[in-house]
Amino acid sequence: MGKRPNVWLAVSGIVEDNDRWLVVKKNYGGLKGKWSFPAGFVEEGETIDEAVKREVLEETGIIAEVTGVAGIRSGVIKQSISDNMIVFKLKVVGGELQAQEEEISEACFQSTQSLLNDPDSSLMIPYFLGDSANQERFSVQDLNPGNHFGYSKYKIFNLY
Repeated sequence: MGKRPNVWLAVSGIVEDNDRWLVVKKNYGGLKGKWSFPAGFVEEGETIDEAVKREVLEETGIIAEVTGVAGIRSGVIKQSISDNMIVFKLKVVGGELQAQEEEISEACFQSTQSLLNDPDSSLMIPYFLGDSANQERFSVQDLNPGNHFGYSKYKIFNLY
């Protein structure tokens, strides 16, 4: 069985601390300048829970522990790349908030209302923190996170 270069596995962390959520603004890519949850690809030799804890720590300086799985985001980029992300719930257990300079322009904790009212919040934020998080368990229709990403299919499965 060979490598599967067009099947990607990523992780994202919804990190809660005193009713506030850890968010970052990336310096690059489709989420540049948008609030999003810390995220990144799973590396060889690590499990998905190890990957999400590593990504949160690398991007924000926050040490967090997994408390559950919030959902799955799955999409197809340019009709050929299967881009899949496991979205975890985590809680802060230590560390010091500091944005990773190479990838992240800002890292902070914000309230739900602040994030839901901010036009610079990514699509996943209202889907996991907003009213739809309590009403819809998954996206039956394809969602559009932004044409610049090149997704031909994009769905979110909320497990809350």
